[in-house]
Amino acid sequence: MLTVPVRQLGESERRAVERLLDLDPFAGAQVAERVAARGLAWWRADGRILGYGARRNLESICWLGGNLTPVLATESAVAAFAEQLGTEERLCSSIVGRADAVLGLWDRLSGQWGPARDVRPNQPLLATDALPAVVGDPEVRRVRGGEIDRLFPAAVAMYTEEVGVSPLAEDGGRGYRRRVADLVRAGRAYARFVDGKVVFKAELAVVTRRTAQVQGVWVAPEWRGRGIATAAMAAVVRDALIRVAPTVSLYVNDFNLPARRVYERCGFRPVGTLATVLF
Repeated sequence: MLTVPVRQLGESERRAVERLLDLDPFAGAQVAERVAARGLAWWRADGRILGYGARRNLESICWLGGNLTPVLATESAVAAFAEQLGTEERLCSSIVGRADAVLGLWDRLSGQWGPARDVRPNQPLLATDALPAVVGDPEVRRVRGGEIDRLFPAAVAMYTEEVGVSPLAEDGGRGYRRRVADLVRAGRAYARFVDGKVVFKAELAVVTRRTAQVQGVWVAPEWRGRGIATAAMAAVVRDALIRVAPTVSLYVNDFNLPARRVYERCGFRPVGTLATVLF
């Protein structure tokens, strides 16, 4: 029987949660962005945060919303979170976070929540705080509000290729289009256009006071192998470091060697390993 129960955290424990998130600013970035924007009060959040540890000594947290994300989850915390979550219906579309915690959770939850559509056990987590030595592509820029219709097909193609399902399936793509439009309006979507068509795109999908996390990196199939990705990514990293956050981070599938070479050329260094379970 577990001696330290899992509990749902509220606004009174926000400072303790923020202190933990500061200890893992890259792997916990998605949770940190939500906490900064909406706090922990259930009526303001689009998910909930579970805590493990004494009230005066919070050790680990776990975000439960569209994704399930453990942060600084020790082995005992993983066991406690899994015991609690195993009594609930799975509502999340993925489990993502530090590999040891994610795989530990999945080992305990797979019987109740399985099967998974895909398990990606080794996703290098990378970060940089230095301007790239590579010259950035001057044609890569922030997407303007009037260009959402041009960007959206590329965003759908990227999502389908990366996740394995179309974002248009659930609601005709309305929710995903809102997300793309929000990123454009926030100045967090980048692209290179050639003859009005997107040939490269990337977004700062998560922004905190500690890092800007790049996601959605995509090169149009007919432009792959031409060597445009390195200079394009360098332009994104440079703008993000100057304008948005003190570091830029991202994670990548271990088998995607071309992308890993691009990120290395842009100055990214390993800061950990993530894993993702997709449903």
